Amino acid sequence: MATQLDLAVTSAPPPPPSALDYVGSGPPTYDPEPTALPAADPDELGDLVADTVLDGARYGAWTLRAVSLRGDSARYRGEPRRDALLTARFGVGEQTLVLVAMATGARATPGAHLAAAEACWLIGRAVGRTHQRLAEDIRAARRGDLKSGLHRLTDRSLGKLRASAVEQGLDPEEYSASLRCLLLPADPDCRTRVFFGVGEGGLFRLRDGEWQDIEPRVSPADTTGEPVLGFGSPPAETPEGDRLTMDLGIPTPPSPYEPAPEPPREPFRFRASVARPGDVLVMGTGGLADPLRGEPAFCAYLARRWSGRTPPGLAAFLADTQVRVKGYSDDRTAAAVWEA
Repeated sequence: MATQLDLAVTSAPPPPPSALDYVGSGPPTYDPEPTALPAADPDELGDLVADTVLDGARYGAWTLRAVSLRGDSARYRGEPRRDALLTARFGVGEQTLVLVAMATGARATPGAHLAAAEACWLIGRAVGRTHQRLAEDIRAARRGDLKSGLHRLTDRSLGKLRASAVEQGLDPEEYSASLRCLLLPADPDCRTRVFFGVGEGGLFRLRDGEWQDIEPRVSPADTTGEPVLGFGSPPAETPEGDRLTMDLGIPTPPSPYEPAPEPPREPFRFRASVARPGDVLVMGTGGLADPLRGEPAFCAYLARRWSGRTPPGLAAFLADTQVRVKGYSDDRTAAAVWEA
């Protein structure tokens, strides 16, 4: 079952975008704005990472906002942002499929930001090359095909990341990244939203002003996530009567997706959901997920800001996501999907 976050959301009007610098028991230790820049190599300027990236889109019934921020600690120490963010559109018209991918490189490793960026590029290339089949599977609610196919694409992408580390003479355990993705069909008649990935972070749903933690729960021995009732669950119908998946016990044909050279180090997570009007689906790296789970004031603030019928603009979304919480200074990457 989805975990209900225990907090009360007041009906007070939201503050202006720049009203808050932080929430919680006190101000964070670090400055609220960037200070030191990462060191640059004149022969490798392409490896530089911006402090902040911001993106957005609107297709069919949904509106997307996405951001990746360098954490307070990295800003103070002059370290690059370890989080990477990729938003990509594949296809045209009702065949359009939007991918949002985010990755976090291993802590305290020099090439963490490069590994995260490469992980996003690899999964983006894999999804882009199979986007037509993926879009068909999403519209037809072929949950089993999606789960197994995306598992293979993720395995293969992370396998290529390990191979890239070996080619560069790096330790594959250090040149690694967590990876979390959303697939969003542009077809206005398709309400299915698909999450998949490997590694730390969080998946949340804001419904009727209340947060639900809907991260697929898996054990280290698992390679597939246990579905949550009403959110990518096994029954043929959701409580609202939406048919999401059907299992007739018939063997499935060979998958069109390429196999992976080896499985990922951590369990694969998957969830497919039928969105309701008014829902906000939020995916984030640990820098967002940890304070959402650990600081009620942060939960309440974002619930007030994001519960309106109109999604925030890019600047307002950036202001919301950069509200700081003492004790949480990692990079913060977030993607939020508002359902009309």
